[in-house]
Amino acid sequence: MSKAQNPMTGQMSGSMANFVTTTHGGQNVIRSKAFNQQDAKTEAQQKQRSGFKMLAEEYIGFGGVTDQGFPECPKGMSAYNLFMAANLPGAIDKSGAEPVIDYSKLVVANGSLPPVVVSGGAVTAAGITIGYQTNLLIPKVSATDEVVAVVKTTVGELLVARQARGNDAVSSIAIAYPGITAADVKCCYLFVRTADGSKATKSVFVTVGS
Repeated sequence: MSKAQNPMTGQMSGSMANFVTTTHGGQNVIRSKAFNQQDAKTEAQQKQRSGFKMLAEEYIGFGGVTDQGFPECPKGMSAYNLFMAANLPGAIDKSGAEPVIDYSKLVVANGSLPPVVVSGGAVTAAGITIGYQTNLLIPKVSATDEVVAVVKTTVGELLVARQARGNDAVSSIAIAYPGITAADVKCCYLFVRTADGSKATKSVFVTVGS
């Protein structure tokens, strides 16, 4: 009988749902569940493996931004572990013939800071602008917090912009990319970190309009 503790709070071992948790070198590791050879090619198992691989590739494709987005790692955990645990349950759409990532459900940052409120995203002549509320009256929110905007283009480019949250009631952050169109954007997210990078908000998927 396998045993597993909450992956957010302690050491893990054994099997949970469609993935396996182990401890190696003091680090908790999440892996796709190993299937028996005789039934390793069922459609559901193939989709599970493909989905896990796609998420692992997405983690790499965000070029370290996800490491910054998951700073609140319990002992023995890593940002990779938290990213996979946050996205395995819901970010893979398996309804079609082949699994695909649902970018509207992908989580690229998560933590204990109050969530950021996004007012919208738009393409401009200079690039992409995302509006947000500063919400400075909410406890634990500071004008010195760092707002992080992340865009992945359809060809795999990673665009990142950062700035202080600011003191105005509403503000916006610009991602420079002259000539970009809404059709060029695969996904766009906004999240906030404390100035020292120790805490973060959950990322918000931003719909970018023309």
